[in-house]
Amino acid sequence: MRFEIGAIDGAARTGTLATSHGVVRTPAFMPVGTRGTVKMVDTRDLAEAGAQMVLANTYHLMLRPGDDVVRDLGGLHAFMGWDAPILTDSGGYQIFSLDAKVTEEGVEFRSSYDGSRVELTPESAVAVQENLGSDIAMVLDVLIGLPASREDVQYAMERTLRWSARAAKVREREDQALFGIVQGGTDREFRKRSAAVTATLGFDGFGIGGLSVGESEAERNRAIEVVVAELPEDRVRYTMGLGDTKGMLDGVLRGVDLFDCVWPTRLARHGKVLASTGDYGIRRAEFKRSGGPLDPNCGCRTCMAHSRGYLRHLFLTGEPTGLRLLTVHNLAYTASLMGRIRESIESGELRSFRRATLARRVSTGSDDSLA
Repeated sequence: MRFEIGAIDGAARTGTLATSHGVVRTPAFMPVGTRGTVKMVDTRDLAEAGAQMVLANTYHLMLRPGDDVVRDLGGLHAFMGWDAPILTDSGGYQIFSLDAKVTEEGVEFRSSYDGSRVELTPESAVAVQENLGSDIAMVLDVLIGLPASREDVQYAMERTLRWSARAAKVREREDQALFGIVQGGTDREFRKRSAAVTATLGFDGFGIGGLSVGESEAERNRAIEVVVAELPEDRVRYTMGLGDTKGMLDGVLRGVDLFDCVWPTRLARHGKVLASTGDYGIRRAEFKRSGGPLDPNCGCRTCMAHSRGYLRHLFLTGEPTGLRLLTVHNLAYTASLMGRIRESIESGELRSFRRATLARRVSTGSDDSLA
């Protein structure tokens, strides 16, 4: 993997991330394909919507169909039919969400599919992702929700550092990058230590983890600033689990290159439309006879071919096509937003672009709640 920085505007920068399966222009957003697919869409939809790279979930794929099965079927790219970059997470979020038993050796939990006992260690997380064959693998980390006691945050951060060192020693694939993960909650001292130590372990890039789990926007932004200051400038910085418009703008402004989140696709399945003119719910009665597109400034397949009135009808009658078309649009909106962010960095106008974008959302009453 190679990462080259392009334009710089304050702490923000554009870049080109070259992987074994293609180049990603950053800042970039990765749609989440948990089980090897982004919900409601196929890989052609993803490509047409402007996705450059997708994320797949190590925990789910190691259980169903099994990482060895994916390997034997040609690896994740062939399995998915996606000949573009893929990042796999390590299963750390599942440790958090499934209330697993965590020890110094690793983590033990019950399969959400059949209840069988499953073990995952820093070493096996790397091995599973090497079987999957993603372009970028993530180390196994310990994630905790916020707010939490300072002692618990420190304990999780220190254990993540020890696990990261173990993971770095066992990697074997030369065609797969391995990213470390910085933890530390919202504590400035812990974040600084975690970033500084992780930066010494020889990783190809760095995830900023442990955010979007209950902290405020101000706390999140301060944590990102502290971490970025400690990480090497020539490596990718990836804020995990962040994908709303304001959050990504705030992250880019502070030097973040990559984002992922279920936000655009999950909102689509709830009837929420992301738009340059402000987000809204498609269920609103005013759209019953609306012949206009979801977003007059969008050129996606959905907006070019279908009216809001039709899409409202599909959603209210429970037609799966409606969910697919809304998902395609929300992904296209997000990809377009990242493209405009890159252009604003290249022209040195990121701050003014951010102000205009957020002001427009306030003026239309846009918010981040479900429709």
